[in-house]
Amino acid sequence: MSILAWIVLGLIAGFIASKLVNRSGGSLVLDLLLGVVGAFVGGFLFTRFGMAGVSGLNLYSILVAIIGAVIVLFIYHAIVGRRAL
Repeated sequence: MSILAWIVLGLIAGFIASKLVNRSGGSLVLDLLLGVVGAFVGGFLFTRFGMAGVSGLNLYSILVAIIGAVIVLFIYHAIVGRRAL
């Protein structure tokens, strides 16, 4: 995949995952970064469990990236929330 496709996939996944996790969404840059990281995490986890990872800009890859981004967002909020206390 090209870098532009990763950015688009990460933006879509990060935006949807942030709406699922905290209902309000974060900043555009944070959504993009966590979405791209989530795409890598989702692809890694899916291949570990014997399924296809992120294969391109398609619906399956977006679903994989969203699942990965949700995991990354939970970890991010656990770290940032703990630091704020």
